Amino acid sequence: MSGRKKGVISKASPHTIKKFELIEEYIKSWAQKLLLTESCNGLIFIDCMCNSGVYTDDAGQLVKGTAVRVSEALREASRSYTEKNIHIYLNDKDKARVDELKKHLPQDERNFKIVTSCSDAHELLRTIGPQLYGTGHLHYFLLYDPYDATIDWEALLPFFRNWGEVMINHMVSDPVRAITSAKKKTTKAKYENTYLEDFEKLVPYGSDKKAYEARVEEIINSLKGARRYYVSAFPFYNTQNSLVYNLIHCTSNKEGFKLYKKSAWKVFGAQSSTKHSVENRQLSFNLFGEITEEEDESCLHVIDIAKYLQRCLKGRKQVPLDEMWELLDNHPIFPSEGFRNDIKSDLTGFFDAKIEQIVNPDTGKKETVISFSS
Repeated sequence: MSGRKKGVISKASPHTIKKFELIEEYIKSWAQKLLLTESCNGLIFIDCMCNSGVYTDDAGQLVKGTAVRVSEALREASRSYTEKNIHIYLNDKDKARVDELKKHLPQDERNFKIVTSCSDAHELLRTIGPQLYGTGHLHYFLLYDPYDATIDWEALLPFFRNWGEVMINHMVSDPVRAITSAKKKTTKAKYENTYLEDFEKLVPYGSDKKAYEARVEEIINSLKGARRYYVSAFPFYNTQNSLVYNLIHCTSNKEGFKLYKKSAWKVFGAQSSTKHSVENRQLSFNLFGEITEEEDESCLHVIDIAKYLQRCLKGRKQVPLDEMWELLDNHPIFPSEGFRNDIKSDLTGFFDAKIEQIVNPDTGKKETVISFSS
């Protein structure tokens, strides 16, 4: 690889490759679900900070990044749904990276188009954003993946207010590491713009990761308008188990919300983050037979889902399974799909829950219910 290429093609850490895998997994399912609906005329995918499309891993092997993975996945989707149009917009401010990206993208087809550009990401969003109003039959997905804790909420506003989805990479490790030592006006302004607070009010946040996370979610909720909105954030840890960023998914579509949670837990291997932790933990019980071990909120497992359901439904008898899954539908992190057999196994194995089939006296139909001990 030439010196020029080394400057253009970045190295991707294992947690970054996991990010690529999660976005690819989600977009595949997202496209399939939307393209099946009659009301969807087409899809728009926007990555306004796409880099060069390829990376090298720790072993020096070439790895496809988000832009290439998504382009290939959506090209395949376009071939199955030939009456629907798919447009992809890929942008990076570095021309050399965009030139490299073009070498790895699939070719345009009749109903599949890729537009690349080299400009400031926020200028691009300010151009595209206002065009979204009134395009209800086109479903878009915006990936906003800055290299540090830079979020331009004004540029993102039209994307929150229209029918589509926004994914933000919140680089929480940036302020945690640097906010208390920030001296330059430009650095202070960056944090003020990202968290929409005066710098003096942000300094006390210090290294409190949850404070930054909560502030970003507050801002999202203030921008979404009056409609029901769903936000789910999953943390990415490096090999030293230090938090690097949260990948935040924002949507007014409950099915997209459920799908993102399912995709994340699948890619992470039946847990809620890339953190290295012991999956088969030693569980302890108190005198009442309850699991007393403190859960690791930064890396939850299926047993933690079962524990949550036990707490919510404790003492309830013959709860329809649909009611139980609905609890998980609305949970910000726990998936309601993809791990149902594992959840039921933990509920019956660790919490003495009993699953049976009964005849519903109101409908006369058979249904599966679960009963929880007191």
